[in-house]
Parts: sequence; C-alpha cells; structure tokens
Amino acid sequence: MGSWQEIVSFIVVIFLGIGLHEYAHCKVAELMGDPTPREMGRVTLNLFKHFDPAGTVMIIISCIIGFGIGWGKPSPFNASRMRNPRWGLFAAVIAGPLCNILQAVFWAGLLRLFLLFPHGTIKLGEGEGFFVLLCFIGIQLNLRLAIFNMIPLGPLDGHWLVGLLMPMKAMIKWFQFNRQYGGMLLIGLILFSQISGRAGAESLLSRILEPPVDFMFRLLTGT
Repeated sequence: MGSWQEIVSFIVVIFLGIGLHEYAHCKVAELMGDPTPREMGRVTLNLFKHFDPAGTVMIIISCIIGFGIGWGKPSPFNASRMRNPRWGLFAAVIAGPLCNILQAVFWAGLLRLFLLFPHGTIKLGEGEGFFVLLCFIGIQLNLRLAIFNMIPLGPLDGHWLVGLLMPMKAMIKWFQFNRQYGGMLLIGLILFSQISGRAGAESLLSRILEPPVDFMFRLLTGT
C-alpha cells in the first residue's frame, strides 16, 4: 500500500470484491426460495448496503499495518424458507467465493485484452501502468478473498460448506463447535501467521493461500 495507484486500486477492488460477494450470497438465497434477503433490503447492487462500518474500517486499517482482517455485513439467510434447505443453503454460501473467482476472471480478461494491443505494455507510473496494476490487484485480491473464505472455520463460508456435506448428527456438532470455537481459532490462525511472518518464517496463512492463488493466477493470466 505505497503509491496512490496502489491505494486507489485496492479501494476499487475491495469495494467490488466484498460488495458483490455479499450480493451473490443474498441473490442466490432468494433464488433458492428464501425471501429473507429481499425483506432485509439486501438483494441490491447498491454495494454500500453490504458493508459493515466496523468491518470496513478494520479492512483499511489492518491492510495498512499488514494484518488484513475485515468483513462485510453478514448476509441474512433462513434455510428453513428455502425449497431445499440443505442444498439451497449450500448454493447460497458457495455463491460468494464463486463470485470472487468470476471477478478475478473478469479482471484477467481485461488484462489480456489490454495487452493484445501494441500500446499494452507495462509502464508503471503512466496511465496504462495504472490500468495494469488495477487488473493485477483485481485478480490477486479476489482470488485471495475466495480461497480465504473457503477455510473451514466459522464464521467463514468454508465451515458452512464442509458442514453441509456431513451427515446430520455430525453437521450439528460441527456447527456447534464452530459457533463456540471457530471465530477464536480463526483469529488465532491470523495472529500466529502474522507473528511467524514478521519473524522471518513463511506464515501459516501464506502456506495455505499462496499455492492455490498462484496456480489460479498463472492459469488466468497465462504467465
């Protein structure tokens, strides 16, 4: 987060990345038969309605200092109002990370299209350099949001997806465990990763996130 180009790019990408992520949750929940998101005014492309004020401030501050912790406004679901509660909820939950992957594909498509033209060379500091930087951040950040949300610890999307694939008794125990301990374990994972990273070792989160992010980045960009 050094130059103004990086700051502006980050703000644009994170606004779209988190806002559309939450919108996708709400829209798919509605498509699965749950009217709750619509009743709560959350099936809207006014992305400001999908942001939690405290979570937004935390995103900005924590990214500046290197932690990267933040959240959008939780999407309101009521699986009992869906036509198929288990698989309807699964579809609504996975829609968020899939939306981030689609956004990464969009930014990668723009980048590839731009670089097809003769003037499409990377010259940081010029107008075209800013556009390329925006696309790179758009790809990287959305891939990180998607993969990070797939970690199976509450309150992340991954713990819902894992639980919904379990038999009923195991699913109930899994969700109870995550309600009690998932958030604390997630915070512990983030803090431990930051401490180990500052100590010079590769952080645990980096070991989890970087391989799939790097693979998908290379796949999308052809690098």
